[in-house]
Amino acid sequence: MRKQRYILLAILPTFFVISCNRTNEIIYNESDVPNYKLPELMISEEGRVISDKQDWTAVRKSEILEQFANEVYGHIPDLAYAIRFRERIIADNYLDGAATIREIEAEVSSINGADKFTILYVHPTGKRNIPVFVGLNFRGNHTVDTLTEITIHDRWVPNNEKLKITDHLSTPESRGTKSSRWPLASIIGNGYGVATVYCGEFDPDYDDGYMNGFHPVFAPAGKQRNNQSPGTISIWAKGMSLMADFLIQDSIADPSRLIAIGHSRLGKTALWCGVNDERFSAVISNSSGCGGAALSMRSFGETVERINEVFPHWFSGSFKNYNGRENKLPVDQHMLLALVAPRPVYVASATDDQWADPLGEFLALKEAVPVYELFGYAKEFPLSQPLPDKPYHGITGYHLRSGSHDITEYDWIQYISWCNKWLGN
Repeated sequence: MRKQRYILLAILPTFFVISCNRTNEIIYNESDVPNYKLPELMISEEGRVISDKQDWTAVRKSEILEQFANEVYGHIPDLAYAIRFRERIIADNYLDGAATIREIEAEVSSINGADKFTILYVHPTGKRNIPVFVGLNFRGNHTVDTLTEITIHDRWVPNNEKLKITDHLSTPESRGTKSSRWPLASIIGNGYGVATVYCGEFDPDYDDGYMNGFHPVFAPAGKQRNNQSPGTISIWAKGMSLMADFLIQDSIADPSRLIAIGHSRLGKTALWCGVNDERFSAVISNSSGCGGAALSMRSFGETVERINEVFPHWFSGSFKNYNGRENKLPVDQHMLLALVAPRPVYVASATDDQWADPLGEFLALKEAVPVYELFGYAKEFPLSQPLPDKPYHGITGYHLRSGSHDITEYDWIQYISWCNKWLGN
């Protein structure tokens, strides 16, 4: 019997114990990264060299998208649905009158049934045709700001002793606890809006057998799940598209300037949503790591095996076939980033976040650049990873922030500046 060791991982407030073969150590040194050959981005499944944007759009793009759906994330549901919105203003003098806060309750129904979610929507007062950042949050809309009028949801959340959560229900003590991740004054002050929903309103973030959230609403009638059925990330991505359903008909938002954004697992979600829903005009990944912007084949930090063991509900059943076999994947994350083209895409990393493989995130974006060249963008992407806090704001934007795994006001300032350049705010 091979010896095993056990690693205690701190993931949010919950601790998971996973067993790891002693021969499969966590890689944090570049010298230990295995040799790998990335799947071909510019050669079709039939061996055709992709040399122009017409070939990319007509041939290669759909091939890659299908492979990601089949082998990594599962297919985003396409079942017909109806959606109704009911909104209310909860603050019209926020930030000394500079901003208005609305809550939009959305009810989604299909032949299977119905469910609801609530958007927290903050936008400049008295302005129209504004660009809007669209993203999910980790614990609830009420954690974004201390405003007592923001509704506390009644969905499952991880227990947290500090926030007095012992029965998986949010408490008033968590109001505003994640406000640093949503610097509303900076966002509003620069003429942007922000729309966010608690990810657990679309699907709770634990392995529940896909029985809760929006899985039942969008399950194909009369069909059982298979290895290509949607994981939680696909349902979250669907949720972001449902948010876009509201924003494209809102009188305040500019429907041509919706920006998908996410941090960590929600950065993975923003990427997967953005490549599937082209109503998003730009896509931002903040420290999304394995299954997000980082190259899987580097096996640096978090690996496919570890992410599937700790979070078996995030991805498709097929993705587990590549546990410890990343070199067998038919796709890697540079191909996901390329699917955003020709729309702008931004990837950000943090120096102390080695679990998310900052260099692997940079290299994935670098390998996606040839597709942007097909669309006429000059090859100006840095040859090597930029120094910390020296952002690059090309159409394929990147920065490496000093610090740990988080999304901070520094990150948001870069995203706003970059969006000003590419979306013309």
